[in-house]
Amino acid sequence: MNKIYNPQRADWKAVLKRPTQTIADIEDMVDAVFMEIKTGGDSVVSNYTKKYDGVVLPDAFVSRLEIEESEKMISSDLKSAIQQAKNNIEIFHKAQKTDKVSVETANGVQCWQEKRPIQKVGLYIPGGTAPLFSTILMLAVPANIAGCQEIILCTPPNKEGKVHPAILYTANLCGVTKIFKVGGIQAIASMTFGTETIPPVYKIFGPGNQFVTVAKQIATKYGVAIDMPAGPSELLVMADDTANAAFVASDLLSQAEHGVDSQVILVSTSKNFIDAVEAEVAEQIKDLPRKDIAEKAIANSKLIYVDSQQTAVDLINEYGPEHYILCVKNEEFFLRQTYNAGSVFIGNYTPESAGDYASGTNHTLPTNGYAKQYSGVNLDSFMKSMTFQKISEKGIQEIGNTIELMAEAEGLQAHKNAVTLRLNSLK
Repeated sequence: MNKIYNPQRADWKAVLKRPTQTIADIEDMVDAVFMEIKTGGDSVVSNYTKKYDGVVLPDAFVSRLEIEESEKMISSDLKSAIQQAKNNIEIFHKAQKTDKVSVETANGVQCWQEKRPIQKVGLYIPGGTAPLFSTILMLAVPANIAGCQEIILCTPPNKEGKVHPAILYTANLCGVTKIFKVGGIQAIASMTFGTETIPPVYKIFGPGNQFVTVAKQIATKYGVAIDMPAGPSELLVMADDTANAAFVASDLLSQAEHGVDSQVILVSTSKNFIDAVEAEVAEQIKDLPRKDIAEKAIANSKLIYVDSQQTAVDLINEYGPEHYILCVKNEEFFLRQTYNAGSVFIGNYTPESAGDYASGTNHTLPTNGYAKQYSGVNLDSFMKSMTFQKISEKGIQEIGNTIELMAEAEGLQAHKNAVTLRLNSLK
């Protein structure tokens, strides 16, 4: 890992640079795939599945029989674990429900806001080096609580044309309505335009590699919303000498094993602690099955020493981490000043893995610095706020002249007339 001591503020942007490509690097290629699928539909999707997943599928739709067979392939222990995680996620997301907001802004002018579900949503679930069935819990559970009518799931098949049984089992458990064996750019394009078999959706959720990330951003050009422009996973740990070096090293490695373009950062006010964590990382990485992936991610990662807590918190807000672990004596100082983070994990016994799986919070979070302006996925991500108003005769008399004056000042005579006619009718 790269050690950096007291970096100057002018250098923070370079020090905190993420190992990602820009959209421009791959946008043209993604655009081309979108256009092919828009005009060619299922046959083009099938060609790309053959090219990238190495399998020819007679049908991308996952049948009821495949789902039933998957249930038999899941151990009872794993089923129980998935159920417990689902329960916790349901509890946390149900608690996010809000009541109708209603107010009389003026005498006879009633305004209110209600939330409605997004009717059709698409979930993208990676299935390459790690079948992320946990992400189905994070997306399908709140989608169901919100009341989404159609929940479409796309995930890439393996070389045998199958989907990992845990993905199918979890999707069925969480009320996904249709599952398709389609991955990558072609999955996002299919849910954007619709094909002969894959329905179009109004909003697309889920993580993926940089190609999927760019594809989701391209989808917004065609009127489809996305959860956020999420990319490779990242973690920043702020720790002092009260933290456990072995725990911190394990957290850094838990994110490093996601992918070679993942990034992990340790910020500390203790040089000795940084050295201890570096030694622990070197020791723990030896036994990881995904050691090769973790080693490449660690090469992109940083150990940063700063000499004051204020400098540390400023640096962290500048980075805006997806996951932020805080293991320090003075928790309140950091929490009070934390503005930019996707999800925060506090204390020695709160590993980032808890949020990934079973504590109840959502693990679909903004990366690449987008935590500065985006929230992670939550119940409201699957809903829209709609406003309503009803004005009585008294109400239009109360605010009518204000509307007339403002409309006339803007040169919008028809707007004024719409009010004047009503006011005149009441004389």
